[in-house]
Amino acid sequence: MKIRVCAVQYMLEDISSFQQFADQAAHYVRNASEYGVEFILFPEFFTTQLLSIPDGEGNALAIDDLPQFTEPYLALFTGLAAQYGMHIVGGTHVIDAGNGRKHNAAHLFYPDGRVAVQAKLHMTPTEREEWHMDAGDSLAVFETEYGTVAMLTCYDIEFPEIVRMARARGADIIFCPSCTDDRHGFYRVRYCCHARAVENQIYIVTTGTVGSLRKVDFMRANYGQAAIISPNDIPFPPAGIISEGVINDDMLIVADLDLQLLADVRAAGSVTTWRDRRTDLYRDW
Repeated sequence: MKIRVCAVQYMLEDISSFQQFADQAAHYVRNASEYGVEFILFPEFFTTQLLSIPDGEGNALAIDDLPQFTEPYLALFTGLAAQYGMHIVGGTHVIDAGNGRKHNAAHLFYPDGRVAVQAKLHMTPTEREEWHMDAGDSLAVFETEYGTVAMLTCYDIEFPEIVRMARARGADIIFCPSCTDDRHGFYRVRYCCHARAVENQIYIVTTGTVGSLRKVDFMRANYGQAAIISPNDIPFPPAGIISEGVINDDMLIVADLDLQLLADVRAAGSVTTWRDRRTDLYRDW
């Protein structure tokens, strides 16, 4: 089976209304639909753009205000997924998890109106100490008509164990929305995406925010590049890069993923890293 996927390098800039955010998101989805895309990925924390909407005194909103946009966020992307017959990984959005907890949660919007949620499982120091967010409690994989996928956000991809678990549960594609403010953070995530693709013989689709929010703390600088990454074996590009964007540009990238090729290299590739893992020494769970 072949799947056409798209990743958005989302340009952050200050806005004054939710409608401006909605128009920008719809532009990318409409653009992707022109290429016959089945999945589109938005970046982590791209909804922090909503925090630049000024309050009654002209000041930016705070991270604790972001969950108030959850209902219109869900309505927007549920509608876009249905309108364009597309699966949308709506980046991440900060949600109220109850009992005073906040989750940085990835959302998968199905064309039929279903919405699946995966909270980020590993918190960065900024998320934990400055934004007082809480880690998710469990990993899920999601069945689609195009196969099994998982959503692991940014810092999550730096932990090999969690990706092993997703693959052990059947995931062939990991969608990795990201948000990094400098090259150090960007390359941590990017290099780990390549490592996880090699270790598990999977595809990884990743993207990050670009641009800046001048009014929003911790979002004033962004360094991002989308990439669609494969294992490093003969059926794929030698560097494991099927497609990548231009660093820090406002754009989207598109590529076709062939799931049969994954099955082929797992069975008889130059190396068979998934088959050769030592489950007698370490578990996948």
